[in-house]
Amino acid sequence: MEITEEIVGEHGLTKDEYARIIECLGREPNIVELGIFSVMWSEHCSYKSSRRHLKKFPTSAPHVLQGPGENAGIVDIGDGLAVAFKMESHNHPSFIEPYQGAATGVGGILRDIFTMGARPVASLNSLRFGSPENPRTRYLLEGVVEGIADYGNCIGVPTVGGEVYFHECYDGNCLVNAMTVGIVKRGRIFRGSASGAGNPVIYVGARTGRDGIHGATMASDVFGEGGEERRPTVQVGDPFTEKLLLEACLEVFRTDYVVGIQDMGAAGLTSSSVEMASRAGTGIEIDCALVPRREEGMTPYELMLSESQERMLLVVRRGCEDAVMEIFRKWDLEACVIGRVTDTGRLRVMDGTAVAADIPIAALTDEAPQYERPSKRPGWQDEVTRLEIGSVSVPDDLNGVLLRLLSSLNLCDRGWIYTQYDHMVRTDTVVPPGSDSAVIRIKGTTKALAMTVDCNSRYCFLDPFTGGAIAVAEAARNVTVSGARPLALTDCLNFGNPERPEVMWQFENSILGMREACLKLAIPVVSGNVSFYNETSGNAVYPTPTVGMVGLLDDIEKRTTQWFKDEGDLIALLGATLEEIGGSEYLKVVHSLDRGLPPRIDLDTEKKVQHACRDAIAGGIIKSAHDVSEGGLAVALAEACLSPSTPVGATVELQGGDIREDALLFGESQSRIIISLEEKDLERMKGIAAANGAPFTVIGRVGGGSLRIKGLIDLKVKELHEARSGVIEDFVK
Repeated sequence: MEITEEIVGEHGLTKDEYARIIECLGREPNIVELGIFSVMWSEHCSYKSSRRHLKKFPTSAPHVLQGPGENAGIVDIGDGLAVAFKMESHNHPSFIEPYQGAATGVGGILRDIFTMGARPVASLNSLRFGSPENPRTRYLLEGVVEGIADYGNCIGVPTVGGEVYFHECYDGNCLVNAMTVGIVKRGRIFRGSASGAGNPVIYVGARTGRDGIHGATMASDVFGEGGEERRPTVQVGDPFTEKLLLEACLEVFRTDYVVGIQDMGAAGLTSSSVEMASRAGTGIEIDCALVPRREEGMTPYELMLSESQERMLLVVRRGCEDAVMEIFRKWDLEACVIGRVTDTGRLRVMDGTAVAADIPIAALTDEAPQYERPSKRPGWQDEVTRLEIGSVSVPDDLNGVLLRLLSSLNLCDRGWIYTQYDHMVRTDTVVPPGSDSAVIRIKGTTKALAMTVDCNSRYCFLDPFTGGAIAVAEAARNVTVSGARPLALTDCLNFGNPERPEVMWQFENSILGMREACLKLAIPVVSGNVSFYNETSGNAVYPTPTVGMVGLLDDIEKRTTQWFKDEGDLIALLGATLEEIGGSEYLKVVHSLDRGLPPRIDLDTEKKVQHACRDAIAGGIIKSAHDVSEGGLAVALAEACLSPSTPVGATVELQGGDIREDALLFGESQSRIIISLEEKDLERMKGIAAANGAPFTVIGRVGGGSLRIKGLIDLKVKELHEARSGVIEDFVK
């Protein structure tokens, strides 16, 4: 086939990039080689616009066993165990076909975890949909949630936490970010490395079909009006096959046969073979004629680029092929030798005796294009951050405002979503969805893992640096209020078209804000994903650098939830309230404004507040702890009253000084945690707060059937519950 300019463009390559391909090869590529370059040089696989910025993240610490660059990050948790975790996006596929897009997103992140030798123990997700008034929003929400539920429930991994937000900026591009956490023995970690010339390369898992071809390229492009024409690029998942693949991989890991293993994810057989050879500094030869397939007449081009799901590529020790294949066949999975490791430093693709492609590995990986994209602060940035607080009227009916916030889609009860997920399978979930963090016990120890996902994209739109820092700080706060010490984070950086300077400015500044928070809070970044081109017809999503965080509780009995426990307990506030309403949910819901500066973040104060909270939980003082975030103090207090087991009221008095009433109740000042404790422990609590330099104020007492905030709010707990309940159910009817 003649390679024309049109064909090059269809593969997402520029004229300059095509000229570079010719230079790398010393000749014109054939169509198979062009396809391989197109996926490996796509934004999704090469990180060509982001790699230099990602190097700014702190990635190392004494407990980090594997940082970025592998299928997942891994940190040591003691007792000979480690935790592997990662978050990835499946945004474009989910917008095109929400059920399969979300389902295969879950399947892909699960494989990233068990490829490392870890058994997945929990999954989470972060979802963003468009305006409730957009007729497509309901369809996307229902399809995505059903896809996540069906895949996770079938494979037997609990979905324990997440977040969901609705905003018109996501009308043309929903975001579906999936995270999985796994446990692995420290001495049995596996990596994606094709070492040892002569070692066989084994294909295992499902047969290859035509689904998902050019999925990586599609994920590296913007949408025009509609995206349905790209439906053939969306993969189709089979969770039952994935379950078999999971168990077969964990069984083969108990042997000494495996040299390296890689999931066939984005770019399928191409990326898995190339990345494994690149890490080892070797070459690899693949014979497409040997690849199991489920469709007739598939070409080497299709076989190399297919993103059919539930497939793995293994490199095993020479002579162990039969034993490895026997294990996989016992689990009713395809398993066959399709190639070998070489010392040539090249990817050589055969089709029987014919050479289909011959490319230097380095040309596809280390020598892939890297761009220093222009970056410029948007001309409209000053306007959206301008907010004269005096021009915003304080509502007369503050009770009505609280009820309105609680009944908004962004703050209401999420039970409709998480009750579709099996969050108790494997029987290790001790804090299920609904509190600030989920908590999973680590069998055979007294320890537990706390995990959360978090990002406020409105803050990032108004000030990317501050928004990025808050995303890290709040995720750490969510883990802290469960009693856990934050270990590390993974991220999913969702942005618009990086070829637009204002998008790169948002991206760069979000990373700098995240970096500053990571350094101050001593939290390394161990894995992650960049998703650019979340943009339709020039309208980009708000910058959404989602943070997934894992923390460690040394004593599972010390775990804490957000709900008040007993009548008579004192209620106190760690942190301080400032007069801030910019970027708040209150400003959006009540005044229809997305503007102003987001709340300030003092990372020194954040560190002090979190340390004080963890110290007091470890000391057995704190009975409940709840992060103050969207909706401010009033919403956080209402949520703390609404225990799933025994709802209870509270009487509170807020000393706001000259702070206006709406800012006092609904402003979203950072570094605040509402706690409850017994009165006998008050002096100890004061001492811990003072020792850490954390602001501390007693603000009320648990009890009664109403939430009363003196002079401001007086609502029955039943009214709060009714306002939050059934909102999403009514929306999807």
